[in-house]
Amino acid sequence: MSTYLQGHHDSVLRSHRWRTAENSAGHLLPHLRPGMRVLDVGCGPGTITRDLGARVGPEGEVLGVDSAADVVAQAAEGCDLPQVRFAVGDALHLDLPDGAYDVVHAHQVLQHLTDPVAALREMQRVTRPGGLVAVRDADYAAMTWHPAVPALDRWRQVYRAAARAHDAEPDAGRRLLGWAQAAGFADIVPSASVWCFATPEDRDWWGGMQADRIVASRIAGEAVDRGLASADELAAMADGWRAWAAAEDGWFAVLHGELLCRVAE
Repeated sequence: MSTYLQGHHDSVLRSHRWRTAENSAGHLLPHLRPGMRVLDVGCGPGTITRDLGARVGPEGEVLGVDSAADVVAQAAEGCDLPQVRFAVGDALHLDLPDGAYDVVHAHQVLQHLTDPVAALREMQRVTRPGGLVAVRDADYAAMTWHPAVPALDRWRQVYRAAARAHDAEPDAGRRLLGWAQAAGFADIVPSASVWCFATPEDRDWWGGMQADRIVASRIAGEAVDRGLASADELAAMADGWRAWAAAEDGWFAVLHGELLCRVAE
């Protein structure tokens, strides 16, 4: 059983809606072709899904699945591409036939699952022989920033503890290769890339979103209920995010691990 620790507060979806295929799936894009059938697992509000749909063209097909029915409904409502559709689905138990897709994609999904290896096996199952499974996940321990803000160190400590309380892995980026090997993949291309937030506009968006998230999203309630942080501590973390965003030399990098896994023919 997996629980999405972040929840679906607007502060979380604000981040999800910012994501595009260009800023979040660059390792996959050179391999997409018109006419391909693509499955986007854990699609959220569907911004990446729609971009993938544009890449495979009207002759292709993209299905985005997510476990949150309300978010799936939002994704469907905001999509005007006939080749893209959305459905409620479980990454660990995809209700889809074997070998149905040329490409299966998952962005920031495996870090939230109690059994990421089983999810990779399931993605492999629904990918045709010779097709690709493409995954990308952040690594919280590898996130780095300037200037030093002690409240952000505490933010990371609390988030990692809350994730592990759910048997999830917040430092997933560095573990993707091992998980894929355990899932039975042999032809794997590993890589890494970053998001960087350093312009005034980017700092304002990223810092403001994180400040709201740590006091208003599901993680806030989890932290307090589990005794990981008090409400006052969470408020101090939010203040820390805003102080970081206001720093003229503020810089934040999110490291991601990435894989392209070829399914054996």
